[in-house]
Amino acid sequence: MDIDVLGALDVRENGVSVAPTAPKPRQVLALLALHADRVVPVASLIEELWSGRPPRSARTTLQTYVLQLRELIAAALAHDTAEQPGDRSERRTAKDVLLTLPGGYLLSSGGGTSDVREFERLAGQGYRAMDAGDFAGASRTLAAALDLWSGSAFADVQTGVQLAMEAKRLDESRLCALDQRIEADLRLGRHREVLAELTVLTSRYRTHENLHAQFMLALYRSGRRGEALAVYQQLRTTLGRDLGLEPSPRLRRLQHSILMAAPETTQGPTAPAPAPRATPAPHAGPLTPTH
Repeated sequence: MDIDVLGALDVRENGVSVAPTAPKPRQVLALLALHADRVVPVASLIEELWSGRPPRSARTTLQTYVLQLRELIAAALAHDTAEQPGDRSERRTAKDVLLTLPGGYLLSSGGGTSDVREFERLAGQGYRAMDAGDFAGASRTLAAALDLWSGSAFADVQTGVQLAMEAKRLDESRLCALDQRIEADLRLGRHREVLAELTVLTSRYRTHENLHAQFMLALYRSGRRGEALAVYQQLRTTLGRDLGLEPSPRLRRLQHSILMAAPETTQGPTAPAPAPRATPAPHAGPLTPTH
């Protein structure tokens, strides 16, 4: 079974889609697919479907949705059997793919692919490359991880409490990987190459300090000191208006460093290598300038 959730939901058994079009069975499949090969408790599925206000028939209705999913899986398995006749006793059944277990249900991937697992594998590899100072490898690997995304997670799925929380978690992971890929590109001197991307990102994430710091560095190193300082002022205005905050000391030091540097300098303040971390965070990768 091949599973894609980083964008539109697509779950395939033997190359045949088993994703239903009805909203609630689609929600069930999305949550099972995200946690493939692990038991998803009935309580979690009910919470996802009815957000704390389940009908009396919730468990029976959930069983109906599971049966509908098994029908789609069975059709996909039958398609494979028709194309590859053989010993039926060795072939999986729908109940082997979508199992009923004590306390919940489990979707068995059967060793297939998962874009979430591949993203997490590549992102982890990229973070380790950053920590080792291999910025070219980090940029390449993190870019490959980000290429797995075709849109927001569960883009075409009606999300309840559980999926909304998971979508937010995945978006934070994506933003962290993007932040670190840009960091690696800046370490490689690709400041002009990331300008267009950072223009969009700082407009989308208007209070994200690290993206703004990267944008300031990229602009300054491209000989656009005035625009770099304008980015700082815009961030300061937004933070004050929306959150009642001032930019962090790190951002203020960066702004001061750019302000005091010679106008004709295009290399700009340099940034030290990021400190090793066990778990990457969306604001990882300090950009404190050296003096």
